Amino acid sequence: MVIMNSLGFSPIKCSFVGVQRSSRKAFSLQRNTEVAASLDKGLKNSLGVEDLQMGSKGLLDGIRERLFNIELSASFYDTAWVTMVPSPRFAETPCFPQCLDWILDNQHPDGSWGPPGPNLSAIKDVLSSTLACVLALKRWNVGEEYVKKGLWFIGTNFSSCMNEKFPSPIGFSIIYPGMINLAIEMGLKLPVPEVDIDAMLSIRESALRRETEKNSAGSKAYLAFVAEGLPELQDWGNIMNYQGKNGSLFNSPSTTAAALTHVRDDKALNYLSSLLEKFGCSVPTIYPLEIRTQLSMVDRLERLGLSQYFVNEIGVILDRVYSCWIENDEEVYSDIITFAMAFRILRMHGYDVSSDALCQFDDARHFDDTLQGHIKDLHAVMELHKASHVHISPKELVLMKLNSWTTHFLKRELNDIKSLDIAQEVDYALRNPLYATLERLEHKRNIEQYNLDSRMLLKTSYVPTIMNNNSILKFAVDAFCSSQVTYSKELQYLESWVKENRLDQLSFSRQKQTYCYLSAAATLFSPELSNARICWAKGGVLSTVVDDFFDGGGSVEELENLISLVEKWHDDSERCCSANVKIIFSALYNTINELGEKASLIQKRDVTDHLIRIWLDMMKAMMKETKWLKNDTVPMIDEYMTNAIPSFALGTIILPSIYFVGPEVSEETIESPEYKMLFELVSRLGRLLNDIQGFERDRAEGKLNSISLLVLHSNTSISEEEAKKQTRCVIDSIRGELLGLVLQKGGMVPKACKELFWKMSKILHLFYKSTDGFSSPKEMVDAVHAVVHEPLKVGHLLSPKA
Repeated sequence: MVIMNSLGFSPIKCSFVGVQRSSRKAFSLQRNTEVAASLDKGLKNSLGVEDLQMGSKGLLDGIRERLFNIELSASFYDTAWVTMVPSPRFAETPCFPQCLDWILDNQHPDGSWGPPGPNLSAIKDVLSSTLACVLALKRWNVGEEYVKKGLWFIGTNFSSCMNEKFPSPIGFSIIYPGMINLAIEMGLKLPVPEVDIDAMLSIRESALRRETEKNSAGSKAYLAFVAEGLPELQDWGNIMNYQGKNGSLFNSPSTTAAALTHVRDDKALNYLSSLLEKFGCSVPTIYPLEIRTQLSMVDRLERLGLSQYFVNEIGVILDRVYSCWIENDEEVYSDIITFAMAFRILRMHGYDVSSDALCQFDDARHFDDTLQGHIKDLHAVMELHKASHVHISPKELVLMKLNSWTTHFLKRELNDIKSLDIAQEVDYALRNPLYATLERLEHKRNIEQYNLDSRMLLKTSYVPTIMNNNSILKFAVDAFCSSQVTYSKELQYLESWVKENRLDQLSFSRQKQTYCYLSAAATLFSPELSNARICWAKGGVLSTVVDDFFDGGGSVEELENLISLVEKWHDDSERCCSANVKIIFSALYNTINELGEKASLIQKRDVTDHLIRIWLDMMKAMMKETKWLKNDTVPMIDEYMTNAIPSFALGTIILPSIYFVGPEVSEETIESPEYKMLFELVSRLGRLLNDIQGFERDRAEGKLNSISLLVLHSNTSISEEEAKKQTRCVIDSIRGELLGLVLQKGGMVPKACKELFWKMSKILHLFYKSTDGFSSPKEMVDAVHAVVHEPLKVGHLLSPKA
């Protein structure tokens, strides 16, 4: 049968016989029919997974196909160097003549070769590619007119190669002067003043001097990587020590080709031959790149809030990556960006990957000894920094060390980053660690800052075409805008519910329905989770009211009366000792019964008693704290933290919501050690985060918390700052343990349910990042507005020019 819930949410399909309803009297509050109807309309307008797939089937299929068909942009620069490789049998003929034809067929009208379009920021890239193509044609004495046009372009734009405002390809200061030197040796007459040529050659000498003086493993790898710029100075036998299992040098066709012009190596030749078999007449600037590109795409889909539409495809990709991980595949391990992304994404998807693999980067000096470390690859450091945040055990010291030096590195480099976009990304990553972000806020930011030009720069620029897909942006915009319609209607309903229950008339209570709804919508963001969002938000609102009531809003008599009413659970307003108690109990009674009835239908068993027990446990724990304060009792820290598990009031938010996220949750699961440990960890985490930010306020009000108790029970041998420092270490440890339990496969608690505890952890870290964001009247207002009301700012991205 189909059961419509009372809010007009999406129908819940149930097929069961003999569900036992609660023996307690169910009460259904009369709702504002206008708001409910409006909410129903809004929810029907929202797009679920099936709706989006039906409405955008071609779009979805196209994205799915691109996930498995990686296309890399052709590199003029690398193809030119491959063109210069002589035939092993006839040294005066090219080994790959098809590349020569491709160069002749692809010169731009202005005489250049390289990335198309009038983009001054790519001028050094274009100059480098053009000179390489000129050298390739001259090497085989073909295309004289093409050579002349290329030289004219170089002469016209030569001043740009010394302009520091333009981005430089990796190794440009060595490779480009080296190619100029090679051009002169070939007898080419560059239409460039001799003084400018001398200046470029001087730049190379200075760069080479700096590298040789360092004499580090990183500098040696770098000089090997740019070997084509130093042909007369290289020991090509030593260069071949950097050869990988696939025959390449650094997965770089240009470096590999340059080596083949000086040494004979069958593995290197087979590598280049395989590229041309795959790509035709040209080669990319780096290969292989499938795993990194696919991981980047998975990461992007998650960052845009679209991963739920590609669950199966992502699973296939990650299974393959995991196989490569456990087999120590060179494609994963030879590139730091791929390696760090694989670790983070695999771990966050529950794959068993050990942080021991990151030991090679636990010190900045080890990173500096790599090619990517030597060139200060910010992308690589950013990925290592993100990976350092996904620790699942306090014993993972390698991740702590990694976090320490990457944080220091990024802060040090921040002011020297020339690209404003990259600087903002680094600054944001430093201020917003992965464990303190809300998904929907992240989705909005990432959509608005979506980079349609996903060009990346090595020796030359390249674009994995999978990443340069405008349809992904349009899909993300449609999904987000649709969800905002739903969120707005749900928040409107929630505010009406507050008024109907007269909760806004309680002068002692904070009005936090918008914050409570934010925490729901920003994490349980999928359209089909409407019931869970409303349950979560209502639990948050009522918990805030009850917390404020026990925290000075009510007398001891009123508090005891409220607990007694919940214990007896009868709709008996005459037994309420005050108007405030009547309002609170009435709201609790109506809401818990309503949620209990809905949850019981979904779970196919009565769960209302469990919901009541959650609230009763919380109130009794709050009552104990009230008596501590009234009687000037100083509890031991262990007693304080044990009582905080129910009193911090997360149980009334998370635990009922578990019943609405999809899986059936048995009573055995609710009683399992795993379930109880998840709740204990997130509650302890929240209590400690709140205590750090609320310490000054609590002290001013004469209240004790974990910080003051640490100081007090140490006989003042621990200072307040030391107590806070110790508490932060405990928080880090608890967070890791919680994440480990959430990601652990197997167990009794379903994955979708476990994830709620981690989502709450992220909410807590955000709310208590710099202050008590929940209690603050303004701290999270912008976040609420961004998720629910504020339109996406994407006009510049979706314009015809974009």
